[in-house]
Amino acid sequence: MTADPLLLLGEVDRATARLLRNAAGLTAADLAQPSLLPGWTRGHVLTHVARNADAMVNLLSAARTGEDRPAYASSEARAADIDAGAGRDPGRQLADLEASAQRFTEAAEGMPADAWAAPVETRQGLLAAAVLVWSRLREVEVHHVDLSAGYRAADWSAAYSQRLLYEVVSDFNARTGVPAMVLRCDGEARELVVGERDGAPMVSGPAGELAGWLIGRTPGEGLTVSPGSLPTPPNWR
Repeated sequence: MTADPLLLLGEVDRATARLLRNAAGLTAADLAQPSLLPGWTRGHVLTHVARNADAMVNLLSAARTGEDRPAYASSEARAADIDAGAGRDPGRQLADLEASAQRFTEAAEGMPADAWAAPVETRQGLLAAAVLVWSRLREVEVHHVDLSAGYRAADWSAAYSQRLLYEVVSDFNARTGVPAMVLRCDGEARELVVGERDGAPMVSGPAGELAGWLIGRTPGEGLTVSPGSLPTPPNWR
């Protein structure tokens, strides 16, 4: 999968279109049902995805102008906005989701080439603005699964799943106390190692199933492990 933010925008657009199609079929009763995220309904998930788009617009603006503009006013304001929007009717939810996604696309397309290298303050620390398009794609794809409305980690493309796997493995290797494991995607010779390889179980399966399990979105039923049983990955972000 490309790292070029403008080329990656096409992937964001396609992922967003899939989410919008799915969300368009949800009733008010559907939106009030629990999502995969503890304490959040489907309405919370859709509102979060919309507010995330606006947060990314804020960071792109900061990179473009050099102004100090945070993604969210505060953690408290972020949570309050999500709670406030969660109970809206389906039409308002869908319109907000679509309009916020369009604002993100327009902001990304309007970035001067040199602004992509500007550092922006994210929840993971200072990062180049160029990574924001990938971050947006990850948000849309992961939270589409969290919607618990028929879209699964197994539906992710192999390229997206493998990039997510590399990112999560790198994150886990920067922590302490993460169980050792060796990951192998079906059809791929390369292995990803978390911790020490010696004695670590080999976990194999489709890239999407591996990625979904590693970030806590699937129980790993489609995976094989040898020796022993599946390790328990830590919470991801």
